[in-house]
Amino acid sequence: MNRKRYTNMDPAAGLSTFSDLRKWRKERSGKVKDLSFVIKTSPDKDPGYLKANRSETTITWIGHSTFLLQKNGINLVTDPVWASRMGFDKRLAEPGLKLGELPPVDAVLLSHGHYDHLHIGSLRALPGKPKLLVPEGLGKTLRRKGFDDIQELSWWGSHELGGLRLHFVPAQHWTRRSLTDTNTSHWGGWIIEDAGKPGADPDSLYFAGDSGYFQGFRMIGEQFRIGCALMPIGAYEPEWFMSTQHVSPEEAVQAFLDTQADIFVPMHYGSFRLADDTPQEALDRLRLNWEQRKLDPQRLKVLLHGQTLKTALSGAVNKFPAE
Repeated sequence: MNRKRYTNMDPAAGLSTFSDLRKWRKERSGKVKDLSFVIKTSPDKDPGYLKANRSETTITWIGHSTFLLQKNGINLVTDPVWASRMGFDKRLAEPGLKLGELPPVDAVLLSHGHYDHLHIGSLRALPGKPKLLVPEGLGKTLRRKGFDDIQELSWWGSHELGGLRLHFVPAQHWTRRSLTDTNTSHWGGWIIEDAGKPGADPDSLYFAGDSGYFQGFRMIGEQFRIGCALMPIGAYEPEWFMSTQHVSPEEAVQAFLDTQADIFVPMHYGSFRLADDTPQEALDRLRLNWEQRKLDPQRLKVLLHGQTLKTALSGAVNKFPAE
C-alpha cells in the first residue's frame, strides 16, 4: 500500500545520501570536542507558580525543544522529551522540570516525529488529559500507541482551544521513526495567538520546531505578529551535511529577523548530542552574531533549564536583562 510522502517547499532540500552519512561519521571520528559545559537548572524555578498561573503568558524551557507554554490560562507542552537517553548517548543535562512539577497539560504541540521531539513514554506520563495537535500523517502512529484525542493539521491549518488559535506553519526538515516510514508524516512549527486578535497579538508565540533556513520564515513573519520566537540553534555541524535540516546559529538569527519577532529564545541545544557542535559553541556563535549585527541585547533571552520568562512579552524588551 502506497503511503503519502511529504516534501519541503524547496524540493532540493531533501535527505542526505548514505554516502554523505558515511563521510560525516568518518569526519566525526577525528574531532575532539569539549563537552564539559552543561546548561544549569535555574535556581529560581517555581513549579508552584506555574501550577497556579491562570493569567500571565509564560515560557519555561524544559530542555532541547521541550517547553511549557502558558497563555490565556491554557497549558501547552511542545515536543515532550524527558528521556534520559537518545539512542546510546546519555542526556547532557537534566530536564528543567520533572514531569510531576508540571501543571495539568491541556494540549501538546508536536513539530514532527523524530525521537528527540517525540518520546512516547514522556507523552504518556504528562499530567492531565492533553489533546495532541500533530502534523498531518502522524496521527496513525499515535493511535497505534493508544492515544485517541488527536487533531492532525496541514501547513497553515489552525485549531482553536480555550481562547487560543494554534496554527501549524511550515518548516524545512524531514522525519522518520522506522525504516519504512520516512516522510510519511509532515513537519513544521506552531504559532500560538489569542483567538480574538488574529494576526495582531503582540504576545503571540512562535515555536519553530526543527528546520533548515528557508523562505518560510519570511512568509510566517508576513502573516503573523510574533511577540516571542523560540528558535533552534544546535545540531548544525558539519554544515555541509546538516544545513538543509538544521539552521546554524547565524541562520537562526536571520530567521528571527525574517519573522519580525520581538524576542528570541534559543532552543535545540544542550540536552542531546545530535551532531558535532557543542552547547558552548552554539551559544558563542549566537551571541557573536547578535553583537555583529548590533541587535538589542535585551531582545535575546538565553534561558536556563527550568527558567521561566513571564509577564507581558511585548514589554519584555525593557523588562528582562540579557543573560
